[in-house]
Amino acid sequence: MTGNLGINGDSAVALAWKQVDPDVCAAYPITPQTIIVERFSDYVADGEVETEFVCTESEHSAMTVCIASASAGARTVTATASAGLAYMWETLGIASGLRVPLTMTVANRALSGPLNIHCDHSDVMAARDLGWIIMFAENVQEAYDNAIMAMRIAEHPDVQLPVMTNLDGFILTHAIERMTPLDSHTVKDFVGEYKPLYPLLDVKNPVTHGVMDLQDSYFEHRYQVNQAMKASANVIEQVFKEFGKISGRHYDMIETYMCDDADYVTLTIGSTAGTMKAAVDELRAEGHKVGAVKLKVMRPFPAQKLRDVMAGKKCVAVMDRHLIVGVSGPVFLEVAADLMDLPDCPKLVNYVYGLGGRDVMVEDLKQVYMNMMNDKQDKVNYLGVKL
Repeated sequence: MTGNLGINGDSAVALAWKQVDPDVCAAYPITPQTIIVERFSDYVADGEVETEFVCTESEHSAMTVCIASASAGARTVTATASAGLAYMWETLGIASGLRVPLTMTVANRALSGPLNIHCDHSDVMAARDLGWIIMFAENVQEAYDNAIMAMRIAEHPDVQLPVMTNLDGFILTHAIERMTPLDSHTVKDFVGEYKPLYPLLDVKNPVTHGVMDLQDSYFEHRYQVNQAMKASANVIEQVFKEFGKISGRHYDMIETYMCDDADYVTLTIGSTAGTMKAAVDELRAEGHKVGAVKLKVMRPFPAQKLRDVMAGKKCVAVMDRHLIVGVSGPVFLEVAADLMDLPDCPKLVNYVYGLGGRDVMVEDLKQVYMNMMNDKQDKVNYLGVKL
């Protein structure tokens, strides 16, 4: 399969899974993720993959099945969104703690309440500290590419951690964009045959594991997860580099746009990064020295890369599509902690925006830059809220 393809983000992820042909997919449908598992189940039913598809009674059960299958040495995938991710909560830490290299796509959607089915990042941000590698997509092409690269990253001997790839609900999951898929043979060769290092469920060498982890060992196991997360940064960069060679699409943990001479910079996650580039283009045409940074990988947090880009800027606006009630956006807190000891640390401000799927237009984002240039803003700002 080559050439451009008109496809929505959910179907693009399902296509990536089809080309890889994983051993197991256990999932439960939830808007706006449903198309992923629905489309992939069609591939299973039509005999186009050999995957064992398990439609469970809940998301909690889906992640439990995934952990078991990955522990047994099966390449395993799943997908969810919003309340589904929340329902998996207690199992997410088990997946990372047991070091199972499964991959999960999250169609980002607001957590209740009240009920909202549209995009923000409250689901993934609520799960950001549970030991999963976390990647984001700006567009449908990246959603497809991330689903493929995630398997190489998760399964690397130096990593052995679960990976969560995110795409904005409805904005990317249901919108049809042009995408260039790889040939299926190329995908298979890139991902390679899955050869688990230490399958925990080995019937020839049975062991008991994961039942209790008390004072004598829990601390060390969490430390090992932390060290694996740190080691994953080099692996991610290497996988990105190798993927660029076969696809011509080159990624980095953070991606900059017109930042070299910029005085005022924004930091964005997900689909808004594309809109932000349009805002930068218009402001540059008006003579303003502005730039944009896209955070593609949030875990591991690319601290040094951000420090290198942000040093010496006059002001940086961190854009958060989630609000920690009573505090600020979560990405802002991490960036502030990271940059606070820079000798030439820029002024840092936070913009919470787009909650519950509220549209954010180019003009809205241009106003963020104008506020920075005129110093007319608070430490934490709420872009587009109706007061």
